[in-house]
Amino acid sequence: MKFFGCLLIFLCLGCQPQKDTPLVLKSGERRVLPYGETLSTVITSEPPKIDWLLSSDTDSSWIEEQIMQGLVQFDLSQPGLKLLPALATHWQQKDKGQRWVFHLRKNVVWTDGVSFQAQHVVDAFERILNPASAAIAVDNIFPIQNAKKYNQGLITHFNRVGVKALGPLTVEFVLEQPMAFFPMLLTHHTTFPIRKDVVEKHGELWTEPENIVTLGPYKMIHWHHDSRLVLERNETYWGEPPAIKYLVFYMIGKSSTSLRMFERGKIDFMRDLPSSEIPRLRQKPEFHYLPGLRLYYYGFKIKKKPFDDKRVRRAIALAIDRSEITKVLGGGQQPLKSWVPMGMFGFDPQWGLDFNVTKAQKLMKEAGYEDATRVPPIVLGFNTEEKHRRVAENIQAQLKRNLGLRVELKNEEWKTFLNGLRSDSVYSLFRLGWVADYADPHNFFAIMTSFSVNNRTGWENEQYDTLVAKAVKETEPETRLRLYGKAQAILVEEEMPVIPLFTDVNQVLVSKRVTNYNNNVLDLYHFKDMGLKK
Repeated sequence: MKFFGCLLIFLCLGCQPQKDTPLVLKSGERRVLPYGETLSTVITSEPPKIDWLLSSDTDSSWIEEQIMQGLVQFDLSQPGLKLLPALATHWQQKDKGQRWVFHLRKNVVWTDGVSFQAQHVVDAFERILNPASAAIAVDNIFPIQNAKKYNQGLITHFNRVGVKALGPLTVEFVLEQPMAFFPMLLTHHTTFPIRKDVVEKHGELWTEPENIVTLGPYKMIHWHHDSRLVLERNETYWGEPPAIKYLVFYMIGKSSTSLRMFERGKIDFMRDLPSSEIPRLRQKPEFHYLPGLRLYYYGFKIKKKPFDDKRVRRAIALAIDRSEITKVLGGGQQPLKSWVPMGMFGFDPQWGLDFNVTKAQKLMKEAGYEDATRVPPIVLGFNTEEKHRRVAENIQAQLKRNLGLRVELKNEEWKTFLNGLRSDSVYSLFRLGWVADYADPHNFFAIMTSFSVNNRTGWENEQYDTLVAKAVKETEPETRLRLYGKAQAILVEEEMPVIPLFTDVNQVLVSKRVTNYNNNVLDLYHFKDMGLKK
């Protein structure tokens, strides 16, 4: 009888009608978020910062893309990812693509009522390029004339950088060399406009709800740190008002907990699904799947023994059977030994090292590590997430089985993990991934250049940098492919500072009450385009 009573309570909890969400703002104002006007979703941790120019993680950028916009945006409703006007109404290519002029939309206002102007665009580029900002994704905009020199302190006057306001609503970009896909770069959150006066007034606290000003379809009204963040429809937004009035982002570290909440109707939209549950979830109508332009890889700290020896790095890569990893995950991921993910221009499966234990053991012997007990301690770092743990445990087992190596696993919360990556003493091997910001392979090759802050390995190679620089300005596709082929030979065959593991997939759960959902290879989800069934 006791068991039956508990079961009855559980079943009733699972089917009870959903309730409105009470909310108390920092000002003391009390709100009620109606269930019929509120979409709830989940992020895996507290965002390190909601600062679109300086953030680099997917949780922060997902929120930033709801509250801000750039000059242009992708059409996510179509597979071709056509560029659409956003804060710019139109743009012109001049000097064969070395100069671009963007004409900005009239009558756009920030959430505090201040009119949007071209200077706000210029201020954003000055801030991200300022060496003191230590922006992580700054190399995205190095194609702009003198941007790299300003960021590295080689020039000190920003007026020499190729970003100018030609008038209140006109911005000009001058590049180092012609670039046909330059407008794509301006879809990225690190190019969004900024209010310099707000940042200077509030300092580190400028992104708190009571201080932040934005231009997007939503505005932030509540941020209970390490718990939840709430956005409200921006009634002064220049475009079509979003159909959904409120967005609630819960911060939940365990994907299994988030899944239980989704299945009980507490969450409407969920990314980062538990990999062990994928076979079951794929049978549900709420499950949506699409191969993405996503690279999952491991990196070496090459200044840390034993990975200061490229023979050891190559041996580790040769000793990993990627197909074993994807079978363990079971979510449709595709093994990848080259650097460019499947589905993107530049993908070429000929590059990279195939699984070969005999060659791996021979390289370890050549490096002086025939006796595995002589290998210095190997610490593999990854951020908290069930999929990352399963990958790490499989690689740990493979390296033990194939090379006799002992690998210590170090699982960290995201912000702690990021801090660890900045050092060469915390991890010797680490997990990272990259989702395409735009549909061009330069986006992937650029992260491993010697000047990229996204290159966490400590590896530098002048020949690689030169090949990537030549390829980005090359307009002939076949010539670009040849240049990228040479770059891949260096990166994933000869030097091996990184090990590509698989092309990842976009897997989401979307409640049946959500309408107008569009899956896309960039893993971008803009709630302004969605609705809720009444």
